[in-house]
Amino acid sequence: MGVDSTFEAAITKALLAAQLMPPPHGAVLLSIADRDKSEAAPIIREVYQQGYRLYATEGTAALIEALGLSVTLVTKKLGEGHPNVVDVIVEGIVDVVVNTVTGDRTPLRDGFEIRRAAAEHRIPCFTSLDTARAAVRSLARGQEGYAVMPLHKYLA
Repeated sequence: MGVDSTFEAAITKALLAAQLMPPPHGAVLLSIADRDKSEAAPIIREVYQQGYRLYATEGTAALIEALGLSVTLVTKKLGEGHPNVVDVIVEGIVDVVVNTVTGDRTPLRDGFEIRRAAAEHRIPCFTSLDTARAAVRSLARGQEGYAVMPLHKYLA
């Protein structure tokens, strides 16, 4: 749990405490459900502007290319070639994962494998765009984005 005066600052503290704060630079794997793609576009732009390299599954890579950004395509179909989404996680190629759930059976199973690999390798994995957005904004602000005070001062 993180406590601060804004949601983003509280998320920053919670991620730091859990040792899941994304590094200030690196690579992110994006696998975004179709229904979330329009909401994800500004987050993707912001991550790219912060200098992250982008890796994405087929549909998400198409979105990123349409935004005019550079992306490396990674298959999410685990049985159909390498490197796949789990490979880039296990091999340490990506430092952060953003994976929103579709609800369909096959993508749901693939998404489970993505999230499981990220958890096993202690790679931050965001399944909610709200939390991903907050983490990206936290990275942009750095340590200036949150305050450290006694708990009673936050309650005042």
